[in-house]
Amino acid sequence: MRCVMRSDVGRVRSLNEDATLVMPGAGVFAVADGMGGHNAGDVASKLAVESLRNRLRGRVATPTALQSAVQETNLTLLRRAQSDEACSGMGTTLTLLWMAKDGALIGHVGDSRAYRYRDGMLRQCTEDHSVVAELVRQGALTQEEARVHPYRNVITRALGTAGYVEVDVVALDVAPGDRFLLCSDGLTGMVSDEHIEKTLSAAPTLDAAADALLAAALKAGGRDNITLLLMAQDEEVGA
Repeated sequence: MRCVMRSDVGRVRSLNEDATLVMPGAGVFAVADGMGGHNAGDVASKLAVESLRNRLRGRVATPTALQSAVQETNLTLLRRAQSDEACSGMGTTLTLLWMAKDGALIGHVGDSRAYRYRDGMLRQCTEDHSVVAELVRQGALTQEEARVHPYRNVITRALGTAGYVEVDVVALDVAPGDRFLLCSDGLTGMVSDEHIEKTLSAAPTLDAAADALLAAALKAGGRDNITLLLMAQDEEVGA
């Protein structure tokens, strides 16, 4: 599985609190978007991916193994937040792709996202755990209204904030030519799904697609840290 990564602090923030996990040999890829005062968000996201690196290395991809690793990581973050005053209140999103023998598993907490691009069509494989996403699901907001809502960055689930976290686990089939995108909301808050789909269709390589997506998020304002992982079995990404 080939993977390319792009991460940028954006045009507003002074610190990049996103972190990534790339383990091609194990088929594990993840994006974490930290939150918390001072540098605590940076600590949370990096601690999360390092914890997962240790817990998933050499493991077989199963829903039970994924749940266990994420719950253990959640407790690792919580203990750090409780023992270090500078990290009090910290937390992080997590969106993880784990390639399995007969498909792929996604583990998800927060509002970072996982997408699958297949046959020219982009599909969001995760549901945002956020205030505005819930309002959209209830029909109280449109997608367009959600993009500019004052609570658009308020998430309802995060690692490190409670002793137990509900983790969405999604099993996906994988077909030849599939591409996967994991990203923080610094991308999706700036760039529409339609634009992402068109970019993946038009770009000749994974690197070109990643560069174009990052440039689009920055051009749209870059209000948050922007991080993305693009994965494919081969180099070509056109439809």
